[in-house]
Amino acid sequence: MTGKGNLSFFAFVLPAVIYVTVFSFYPAAEVVWLSFHSPINNSFTLSNFKSLVYFGLPSAIVNTAVVTAGALAIQLFLGMAIASLIVSKVRGARLLYILALIPYGIATVVNAVDFSFIFQSTGGFANGVLKFLGLPTINWYATTPLELLIIIIADSWRNFPVFMLLMLAGYSSIPRELYEAAAVDGAGIVRRFFEITLPNLKKYIAIALIIRGISEFNIFALPLILVGYSPPLLTTLTYEFYSTTITQYYSYAAATILLAFITIFIVIVLKLGGGGRR
Repeated sequence: MTGKGNLSFFAFVLPAVIYVTVFSFYPAAEVVWLSFHSPINNSFTLSNFKSLVYFGLPSAIVNTAVVTAGALAIQLFLGMAIASLIVSKVRGARLLYILALIPYGIATVVNAVDFSFIFQSTGGFANGVLKFLGLPTINWYATTPLELLIIIIADSWRNFPVFMLLMLAGYSSIPRELYEAAAVDGAGIVRRFFEITLPNLKKYIAIALIIRGISEFNIFALPLILVGYSPPLLTTLTYEFYSTTITQYYSYAAATILLAFITIFIVIVLKLGGGGRR
């Protein structure tokens, strides 16, 4: 490559480098710096992390883990079930495929507002169904488990299409001859699922769990609109620190973000390490 060619190459790359540096690397470096420095005298300290214990970090971690586990379980079940129906070519499979994709096209904010109407304590659709069935109505915001359940349901409804698409990709990679041979040998639907389908979908399930698991740990707008700052999640707790008028809490917000990043990194490393075993 000539000198003029090198100059043109760097001229095209430079804006992208500046963009990534300013909007990704610099904020990340500032978060790490803030988390380890006192907001009073800028000295190195670990007190930011210690203080988080008194500001609800343990409950935020537990709530985030509950929402992540619950949402992933529901999304995996729905995604696999609907993908199985589509692959089986049941009547209306094409319509089912189109309808199943619709939730993923809805904005997170709109989804949150919709479910806030559905789970209204008075006049909500969910309580209307319970009343129609002769069951007592529920104050969905009365306890922490119920509020987490609302978040899990709302998030699962919007994001299960990701699992469905990945499961469809997985189903397409399984040779049909395996099912035909198993059927000839007398294997039923359940046995074919556990001995053929599930082992062949294993790597697709792992990919879906990693992609959605990271997103679930970073879930923010949905719980903020549905339940506000209580019960806290890692992201809503961080935003609560950041949105306060006292600059001291910026360091707490940075420490929370760093802890969340380290937690996600460890989970991914453990998952990939476990996935590599034979």
